[in-house]
Order: sequence, then C-alpha cells, then structure tokens
Amino acid sequence: MHTVMVMGGGFVLLVVFLLASRFVGDGSSLALATAAKWFIPAWFIGAGINMAVGVIKAGYSVAEELPIFLLIFAVPAVVAGFLWWKFGR
Repeated sequence: MHTVMVMGGGFVLLVVFLLASRFVGDGSSLALATAAKWFIPAWFIGAGINMAVGVIKAGYSVAEELPIFLLIFAVPAVVAGFLWWKFGR
C-alpha cells in the first residue's frame, strides 16, 4: 500500500509541474515538455529519499529496497517521458 501511495505522490508532483508550466510559463506545448523533463530528476531525488527512509528508518537492506525504488521511480517517470516526447515535438 505504501508503494502505491508514494507512486501516487509522484503523479501528484507531475501534475504540479505541469500546472506550474501552464501558469508560470507561456502555456505552450513546449512548456509542458520542459516541465515533464524537469520532473524526472526531481522525482528521482524524491524516490531516492523514500528509499533512504526505507533503508535507514525501516531497516530494510539496499538490496530489498532497490526493486521497490525502481518501480516507484519508473512508473511516473515513464509517464513523464511520454509527455515530454508527445509535447516536445
């Protein structure tokens, strides 16, 4: 359940990035592509923080947390990559 909630947080963060590009930027497709591009490293850091909490606070090993980290990072990042590709054309 925690994994789904964290991935949901990733999607919420992606929406925040896209909305910020609409309101702060010029609202063009290129602005949406740029927001999706900037989301990916920000989400990598966020997913890494989640992994660090799992290792340090919850006591899991890195080997146990790494597959979960990859799943948590990859699902929203793939969606952002698709949006980057779609709007960046």
